[in-house]
Amino acid sequence: MPNKPIEHIVVLSGAGISAESGLSTFRDSGGLWEGFDINEVASIEGWYRNREKVLDFYNIRRKQAADVEPNPAHKALADLEKEYQVTVITQNVDDLHERGGSSEVIHLHGKLREARSEDDPDVIVDIGDKPISIGDEAPDGTQLRPNVVWFGEPVPMISIAAERVSSADLFMVVGTSLAVYPAAGLTDYTKPDIKKYLIDPGTPELFSFDGWNHMKESAASGVPKLTKKLLNRDYE
Repeated sequence: MPNKPIEHIVVLSGAGISAESGLSTFRDSGGLWEGFDINEVASIEGWYRNREKVLDFYNIRRKQAADVEPNPAHKALADLEKEYQVTVITQNVDDLHERGGSSEVIHLHGKLREARSEDDPDVIVDIGDKPISIGDEAPDGTQLRPNVVWFGEPVPMISIAAERVSSADLFMVVGTSLAVYPAAGLTDYTKPDIKKYLIDPGTPELFSFDGWNHMKESAASGVPKLTKKLLNRDYE
């Protein structure tokens, strides 16, 4: 048993947890996703070059995300709230964590179901699964764009996420290669000697695996198993 009672669990999730609900990932795409070049549709340069193409891509993704359901991993993380304070920090732009029942979710890379002003990132509109078209205006009169963080843009929620990680009594990483920064750097903010679990069938790009319990399983398999142990206060 750890010396200090575990009260706050922080989870960092990546594309692997959404993939098991049927959403494709950057890792599996080989640079092409639904026939689109990622660099053209997921960068601020791509937006300025061809807004319509970028909107088409995210309209497809938004519809796909609305048509899938949370999987056992999402639901298991929500179950942890029966016994713990749980903060989910996700690199994913879908809302599967919320739909799975998690109450505190920090989206590092934005949300598909939201649109924002082209000029002001604080002017945000909830659009659900509706498409965005050229000519659709934000409340400030500018073109609406997806409220997602693209390559070449800052990650506004990263400092809040780092604060949450630094307060964690237990840290869990699920379904991410830890190859994308600044999200991958969150692993450096954990307090020393806390329990750290890594659930991924692959081998994420950690600088050191010292102190980590690596469950080489899919999210939908590994997260429910770990959740059951944690609900029984079994930390080994």
